[in-house]
Amino acid sequence: MNSFRLSAVLLVLVAASAQAAPPPAYTVLDNSSGVLMDQSTAESLWKEKASAKLMRLYPIKKWGFVTEVEGGFDDAKVCIITARAMMLPRSGKALLYRPAKTATAFGTHPAASPQQCKALAKAKLSEAIGAVSSALLSE
Repeated sequence: MNSFRLSAVLLVLVAASAQAAPPPAYTVLDNSSGVLMDQSTAESLWKEKASAKLMRLYPIKKWGFVTEVEGGFDDAKVCIITARAMMLPRSGKALLYRPAKTATAFGTHPAASPQQCKALAKAKLSEAIGAVSSALLSE
């Protein structure tokens, strides 16, 4: 009976420690305009697209990602966005600027508010990230 209790306690401890550890995540650097995109939003978009298959084919310890979102309003008050997502090799904790895969998405929104422009930036970055992810998984 004691061995059963001990086994049950050990099982509970292992399960609790597994839940406490954060899931592994890619290194993501965001080089975007602060008005359009922030680091946490870029990281969350990558986490949405990072599947187990992607992590198996491209290990977290060897690869990372960079995002760049630029744009703003022109003279006619049209929101213009360029979003780029790149997969880069890692060297220790640093990413080497030798893109293995790159995707860029463009978008415009006439007469947009600043919030609509920011939403367009998020949508276009998600589109670029999806393009990189699908290209990597189709190889």
